[in-house]
Amino acid sequence: MAPAKPVLLTGASGALGRVLARHLGARGWALRLTDIAPFPDALPPGCTFTPADLADGLDILRLAEGCGTILHFGGISVERPFEEIVGPNLRGLYHIYEAARREGARVLFASSNHSIGFHERDVKLDADCQFMPDGYYGLSKAYGELMGRMYWYKHGVESVLVRIGSSFPEVKDARMLSTWLSYGDLAALCERATLAERTGCAVIWGASANSRGYWRHDARESIGWAPKDSADPFAAQVAGVVSDSPIQERYQGGGYTVMDYTRKEPPPGALF
Repeated sequence: MAPAKPVLLTGASGALGRVLARHLGARGWALRLTDIAPFPDALPPGCTFTPADLADGLDILRLAEGCGTILHFGGISVERPFEEIVGPNLRGLYHIYEAARREGARVLFASSNHSIGFHERDVKLDADCQFMPDGYYGLSKAYGELMGRMYWYKHGVESVLVRIGSSFPEVKDARMLSTWLSYGDLAALCERATLAERTGCAVIWGASANSRGYWRHDARESIGWAPKDSADPFAAQVAGVVSDSPIQERYQGGGYTVMDYTRKEPPPGALF
């Protein structure tokens, strides 16, 4: 089923954007694709591509005109210095939400597990857990979720805030046995976030049905999404693929927690 109005997909030239463009385009969706980088693939049927910078609010307003949903996957998607994060991930997100407010559109915000990355791995988290970002990238995702909440309470803009774990074709290491989100489950989540009658401001863990998962209660039932895939079949081949860093292996954010890490001693209550 295709939505009645066009859908704007930002970050369309990235790995996840390309997956979504192929999947949703094949289902007959009218997609407006945009990215600062050229789209590297053949355009799926019914899709258009317009290069744009998230920092250009006027361009974003034009692209969003008449759209019912904005699937926002644009911006810096890895840990970078603060000054590189500010433009696309903070100011750019403001432009997305202003466009959604003007159009009465819903936003799916591609948040990240790195917004809560300094929670320890032996703790099961619910969606209302404390933000504990593990870097500037994760900090920008916490900011994005708070912006979504503000636009919901202040302007009635609906949001689905998806804390993506690790979305790759296959599981690569032991941590991903807990955090993996298959491409199929991601695409289905975006479909339900777009087609659901109402969402309010919903926080959903972006992970497949992994028995070793760190995360539990969220708003997935309110949009009718349930993951079908699981990292479990990969366990035998990746269970021993771990780092040699006790910090990295302690926290849910994995490798991002040790980037530019300068503490001389573990935090109080450390287990090692």
